[in-house]
Amino acid sequence: QVRLVESGGGLVQPGDSLRLSCAASEGTFSGNAMGWFRQAPGKEREYVALIRWEMNRIYYADSVKGRFTMSKDNAKKTGSLQMNSLKPEDTAIYYCVGRRYWTVQYYNAEMYDYWGQGTQVTVSL
Repeated sequence: QVRLVESGGGLVQPGDSLRLSCAASEGTFSGNAMGWFRQAPGKEREYVALIRWEMNRIYYADSVKGRFTMSKDNAKKTGSLQMNSLKPEDTAIYYCVGRRYWTVQYYNAEMYDYWGQGTQVTVSL
């Protein structure tokens, strides 16, 4: 069972930036889909950004387009999420997710087999 590990969360002010990283806890990630979901208190998990690894195609939720950028390191098989112009509504636990094969329902959290433990991102004055 692949386990993913996130790093890079924290407390920042509105307008600041953070960078999250994701890697497999042992060995390297071998799937074709890696990305990020988030969950704010009292809300359902929502997709943030996902990458179709072999095609290097990245998908973003409308709420983060133009502010968040996902990237990957092919050699290390790790993923990163650069978050700029952070807003209070971005406050949530951010989870790295993975799946062996790509799915057209990439926005659906139930499609993912591999999850990280989550990292807290708090945007507040």
